[in-house]
Amino acid sequence: MVDWTSVGTFTLQVITFATMLGGLFSLVVVVIPGLTIIWAAALVYGLVTGFTWQSGVLFAFITILMLVGNVIDNILMGAGARAQGASWLGIGAALVAAVAGSLLVPPFGGLVAALLALFVVEVIRVRDWRKALDSTRSMALGCGWSVAARMGIGGMMIGWWLVWALVLPQIV
Repeated sequence: MVDWTSVGTFTLQVITFATMLGGLFSLVVVVIPGLTIIWAAALVYGLVTGFTWQSGVLFAFITILMLVGNVIDNILMGAGARAQGASWLGIGAALVAAVAGSLLVPPFGGLVAALLALFVVEVIRVRDWRKALDSTRSMALGCGWSVAARMGIGGMMIGWWLVWALVLPQIV
């Protein structure tokens, strides 16, 4: 006799995990909100299986990680450029260009547009292409660090979900 409840639970776990892995790997593409995808998969899993106070606490951890991860991205990119003397105007122009570039030329148009916008604004502002290039290089390095940070945070989010889905049922 087939235990359809177990089959359904296993299928839900596989689909949720696959969605989370897709969100994790999408973190290298600026336009796709990978951490939000991982969070949404956990939310759907919780809504389908039902929340207990224990799973609610784990989901709260996942939510906090998602929020921090989505903010840290912009902080790391802007902080690197700012440390090299980039203006807030240049950083703001880079942010606007990143959004536009991501929408118009995915998957890497946002990154290219952000770096180009920062470089152009800083060349006009300081009239020294070497200083502008230093700011742009720092922003690119910050982008790399933000990808690494988001990947780590995404891994932690998936880890908490695995505890929720696989360990918690064994101890409750």
